[in-house]
Amino acid sequence: MHTVGAYEAKTHLPEILEKVARGENYIITKHGMPVAQIIPAPALGRTDTKLTIQSLKNFSKGKKLGKANLKSMIREGRRF
Repeated sequence: MHTVGAYEAKTHLPEILEKVARGENYIITKHGMPVAQIIPAPALGRTDTKLTIQSLKNFSKGKKLGKANLKSMIREGRRF
């Protein structure tokens, strides 16, 4: 874990972000006191498109719009 002052962090932010992206952690201090921590973001994986479509289909099963249909709802929404 690295410690860096606020001014230095501002000055070297692109370099610090590159290092954080590679897995390093940084503590930002102000007048010697820790005020923030920069850590790598959790990895966001792509979801499988087919799985997403199937999930949406499963979600919509058994749900009704009442007397309305999709076309009338679209037309209604375009009026505004």
